[in-house]
Amino acid sequence: MAATTAPPAGTTPRRHIAVIPCRWGASRFPGKPLALLGDKPLLWHVHERCQEAKHLDGAVVATDDERIEAACRQLGIDCIRTGEHLTGTDRVAEVTARLQAEAYINVQGDEPFISPTAIDAISEAMEHLPSGTLAVNAYTELVDVGSVLDHNVVKVVVGVHGDALMFSRQPIPYPKGDRPTYLRQLGLYGFTGLALRRFRQLQQGPLERAEGVEMLRFIEHGHAVQMVPVRDEGVAVDTPEDLARAESLLAQ
Repeated sequence: MAATTAPPAGTTPRRHIAVIPCRWGASRFPGKPLALLGDKPLLWHVHERCQEAKHLDGAVVATDDERIEAACRQLGIDCIRTGEHLTGTDRVAEVTARLQAEAYINVQGDEPFISPTAIDAISEAMEHLPSGTLAVNAYTELVDVGSVLDHNVVKVVVGVHGDALMFSRQPIPYPKGDRPTYLRQLGLYGFTGLALRRFRQLQQGPLERAEGVEMLRFIEHGHAVQMVPVRDEGVAVDTPEDLARAESLLAQ
């Protein structure tokens, strides 16, 4: 039976809540959410950044792993135990049936330095969601050539009206003519409960399966994803080497 330390679904709905999806079995870094950064696990740092955001009405970890759930209990972090899911957004979607809110902000559990201001920017964008748009997604400009070439860094191409045209782990667009500006998609999304339920109903398409980028599910099915520019200079922890870089950043 799935357990939870979060408020029951029958309580008064929150306005905007951060949901931090965490799983144990990351292929490049198993057990990553509980990897220590300083003297606290990664998920604690992410939760702290959410607590520092001004527009949220709380933050909760969503996990299918009992070790992560137990760590949350020890740290005093609200946690919802979910089933197994293909992606973090599928996991966040399950939370909508258990925790009522007007908007859900998906904050990746491997972004210990995610800017609280960036989280607030996504929350604010949810207040002005264009008609027909199912999600908002943060992005920032890439200036480091190594990050442009890094397949762990998801790039996005944004149209003139601010919608995502394509996501890829490859450097897009290809610089055949002008030198392009490369943009990094952050794992920072905003959804309504209706949009998340729609996400779970959609089948994974060939692009999502190939790239491993869940926002492609909306794009492939013709749904708009509004991109929101933010400032973010943190380190996403995808590998143990990234954790070492994060340790250096924390020391500073």
